[in-house]
Parts: sequence; structure tokens; C-alpha cells
Amino acid sequence: MVVVLPLLLILLFGYCPTSRAAGDEHGFIGIVDMQSSLKPQAAACSGQSTVIPPHKGTWVPLYRHLGPCSPAAASTCAAKARPPPSLADLLRQDQLRVDHIHRRLSSSSEGVRVSKQAGPVKEPVRSEVIHLHNQPVIQVTIGSERKTSAGGGQQSQAAGVVQTVVLDTASDVPWVQCHPSASATDITSSSSYNPARSATYTALACNSAACAELGRLYRGACVNNHCQYRVPSPSSPSLSSSGTYGSDLLALAADPANGALSFKFGCSHAEAKQGEEGSLDNATAGVMALGGGPESLVSQTAATYGSAFSYCIPATESRQPGFFVLGGSGDPSAGAGYVVTPLLRYARVPTFYRVRLLAIAVDGQQLNVTPSVFAAGSVLDSRTAITRLPPTAYQTLRQAFRSRMAMYREAPPQGNLDTCYDFTGAFLVMVPRIALLFDGNAVVALDRQGILFHDCLAFTSNSDDRMPGILGNVQQQTMEVLYNVGGGSVGFRRGAC
Repeated sequence: MVVVLPLLLILLFGYCPTSRAAGDEHGFIGIVDMQSSLKPQAAACSGQSTVIPPHKGTWVPLYRHLGPCSPAAASTCAAKARPPPSLADLLRQDQLRVDHIHRRLSSSSEGVRVSKQAGPVKEPVRSEVIHLHNQPVIQVTIGSERKTSAGGGQQSQAAGVVQTVVLDTASDVPWVQCHPSASATDITSSSSYNPARSATYTALACNSAACAELGRLYRGACVNNHCQYRVPSPSSPSLSSSGTYGSDLLALAADPANGALSFKFGCSHAEAKQGEEGSLDNATAGVMALGGGPESLVSQTAATYGSAFSYCIPATESRQPGFFVLGGSGDPSAGAGYVVTPLLRYARVPTFYRVRLLAIAVDGQQLNVTPSVFAAGSVLDSRTAITRLPPTAYQTLRQAFRSRMAMYREAPPQGNLDTCYDFTGAFLVMVPRIALLFDGNAVVALDRQGILFHDCLAFTSNSDDRMPGILGNVQQQTMEVLYNVGGGSVGFRRGAC
């Protein structure tokens, strides 16, 4: 009878998840939304983060792309939401992302094994919108608008345009969609970035140091002495980007008064319309790359903010945004509430950040998996949704999870999610605790919503133990992940948003 009154109150007045639910530390009794975790939310959102990041760096709110408060989904929270993408589409594109990461590591001679199954995609992405699903997005201001006085004489400089971009920890070159190209001047839309209207835009020369820094992987041809970039995606050509490599002002807020800095990025010339191959979905302008390469935002701003950043991705149905921090203290060991593990890098592919997973515990009991199974490490990725584990570890986790969920009715698999349940009629769902144990005695207990995804165990398997795992954003949600790139460590702070 103890739980009856709270549940009746929930049924009468609605349930809004918080960053840390009552009972989470002890009973781990989870009240699970039986509907799709991508269901559009009609309820109003706060619009402001109630948790201020404990750092002195610059920060902005972070949203889920299809979350109830996302500027990418609608101009206001109460606006009518578009139909969500299917789970099958999400899982298929998620696998393309994983395949791309594995291929890059395999081709780098880092000794990373890629399964033969990860060859050419049998069914490539056809002409369709490339949904970003619930990936993390922020808003930035790019450029500076030229303003002419009423008499047509003196020009002044005003704020640039606000753009919504996806945070990507596994790419190096930031880019935005330019409207419609770098040479266009007849622009009527004020919402798109147009370099021809920015007083501070510069197309970088082919013989510039910045162009040479792109290297063989990202450097394109030379056009009219303007450096061209390319961001290939072997797993899906429609996720590639190319155009002119230039520089302009960037402010990590809608108000550039917070401080703008010189920023090098790709200006995409693609004119894909919504529904055509290559379009993101007309709700986001591009990608803010945070990888370890010299082209990324983190590397470009190291002198100003230090080589550190963090983010907190809110729970799927949270009515409050999370946050993205550039700079700050950088050292997670200096702050309270963090568990810290070494940050590892690949010598030939500096793009990726990885950590060493050593063990997994379910309901406080460590699984019987030898540490050598995790020898390949795990890549931290803000855009992969579902965490990938070595098959030996995943099979053991699945067995332990299924044994603790035996009282619930099993459901058919959903794509590569093979441990699913039908909670129809269930009054209360008890979700087993799952904790990840990293090198340095860092124990990271997952949020309940990072354990079940669409009523399925939110993990899946690589095809070979020698392939690196990938820690996806479903498992990262509600916790701050602090990348101390310069100091070589990663901090996890639970219940941060």
C-alpha cells in the first residue's frame, strides 16, 4: 500500500521525470513509460536549465533533437510536433554510425578488428531525410550581419544568425549548411547562415596553414584559391558534407555579448531539400565537431578555454534542457561528485576519445566476464544511441538481465535489440540496476532510462570481442560527462541534469 498513493497522484496529475527519482538509490523501482521514448511531448517545458554547471567556462543549454524543449523540433515548446521517426529507422542509422567508427579505426592500422559483416552496406540509405532522432543539439551564433544606415552610407556590424547544431564527439571538422552558397547575395531567409552577408567571413586560401591542417582525410580540391573541405562518411554517402573551408565569428549563445571568437568551419554548398538525399531534416544547420583532431572546436579554442568540455544530455522526456560547457575547471578530480577514469587516445586516429571498461554489475553483482574481453576499450560517442559491448560481455549481461525480468512478458526483438518486454497491464516495473566499472575504480551507475529503451534492454553486441565498444548517449543521459582532454581524464557526475 505504500506505493499506491504516489501512483494515484501520478495518474491524476501526470508524471514529469526528474534528474534523480525517489527510490533510485535503494529499491530501484522504476515507473516506466510504456509508450515510445520518442513520442512527441505536448506538455510545456521550462526553457531554462535549473542546474547550473559547476564550471567557469562558457555554457549553453543542450537539448535533445526531438525533445519537448528542442529549438530544432519547433520554435516553441507548445508547437505541434511532427511525427517521430520509426524505431527501425533509428536503429538502422545508429548501426551505420557504428560501422563508420569501426571502419575508421580498422583502416588506421591500430590493430582494431572489424567483422566481415561490417562491409559495404547491403541496403544503403536511399533518398530520405537523415533524421537526427534524439541526438544532442545546441544553439550558436555565427557571423556578423552588415547593417547599412538609412541613407545608404555607413555600414555597421550587428549580431550574426543563430544556428542549431548537433554535438559530435566523434568528428573533427565543424560545418554548417550555407544558404544557398558562399557566393549568393539574394538571400531572403534570415534564419540561414549566408557568408556573403557576414562582415567577418573569410574563405581560407588553399595555401593557408588552416587548409593544410585538414590533411588528406578532410581536404578537398582548390576552387578559385578557396580551400575546400570534405567530411566523408563511408557507411552512408548521404551523411557526407563538402564545401568551402572558411572562418567567421562564433558565439556559444544567442547573445554574442557573451564573447565571440574566431572559428574555422566548413560551409556546405549542398542544396538538398527536405526529403532529398543528404538533407539532415531542415531543423538543424550542421555539426559542431568536438573530436580530438586539430580542426575541432575543442582544439581551436584550447588557448582560450583550455582543452576541456562537458555536456549533460537530459532524459528523453525531460521538460528541462541539459547543458554544454566549453572550458571550465577541466579537471574532474577537483570537483565533488565525479568518478574519474583515464582518457585514452588512438595514435593514428586522434578523433576518438575512449575509456577502458573493466566490468559490468547488475543489482550490485559483478558479472563473470574476464577483463581481457574489454581489452579493445570503448569509444565515447555523443551521437551513437545504443551502447555496443563485446559479444561475450553482452551475452552475460543479457542473461543476468533476463533472469531478473522473468516476471514480465517477453516481446519480439526490435532490430538489434533482442531483449524486449510487453508491459501491457503492468502496474509497476522493477528495473534492475546496471553499473559500468571503468579503469581507476570509477563506478558509473546508469539512470533507469539508460537501461530500457523502447521497452528493450538498451545494449547490443558487436560481432567480435576484438572490436572496440561504443558508449552511446542513451547510457550517458542525465549525467555530466567531463572530457579533460589536456589532462587525459574523463569524469562522470550522476544526476547532473
